[in-house]
Amino acid sequence: MPNPAKGTNDAERELSRRMHSHELYTDNGPGLSEPERRRRARDLVYEFNISRPSQAEERDTILREVFARVGTGLWIEPPLHIAYGYNVSFGDGVYLNSGANFVDDVEVHIGSRVMFGPNVVVTTTGHPVHPDLRRDGSQFSAPVTIGDDVWIGAGAVILPGVTIGAGSVVAAGSAVTKNVPPLVVVAGVPARIIREITEDDRDFHYRAPADLLP
Repeated sequence: MPNPAKGTNDAERELSRRMHSHELYTDNGPGLSEPERRRRARDLVYEFNISRPSQAEERDTILREVFARVGTGLWIEPPLHIAYGYNVSFGDGVYLNSGANFVDDVEVHIGSRVMFGPNVVVTTTGHPVHPDLRRDGSQFSAPVTIGDDVWIGAGAVILPGVTIGAGSVVAAGSAVTKNVPPLVVVAGVPARIIREITEDDRDFHYRAPADLLP
């Protein structure tokens, strides 16, 4: 969505203001900007998802039209899912495995050399807890920022307003509800810091899982 100051009419300006102020709004009423652009982005992602692996240039062209910014070397494995698409920006050398899902009602900023495992969800949008407040579909939004060199494991969910610091790792299946500092490993539902990433991690060796669950 655009900055509130750039709205083309009163309804659009008010909706944009509410979105960027983390207030409740609905996305099925007056004020939604550029509905044609949103439909176009979804049609393009459909074309991306049915494209052949050999159509690398065509895929790159599609992604550069869909997203706000695409650095060099972006690779996304289909299928891809978006809400808007044009609120997402990427740095260089980003790899997203299959099933990436962006609920990008507001901005998602992804740094360079970021990796997603399969079926990662990044959502800028949620709903209030009390049922009276969400009967009309009311929701709120807050931007998500993922720093350089972050690795997000399979099936992780990144929730509205979260910032993940550079170099950190989000373990598979985690739900990230709070900001993550740089150079840590987080895991769990909700995700918590498990440990720091240190110079010892340069000495890689495979760590086998325990033989038996308790």
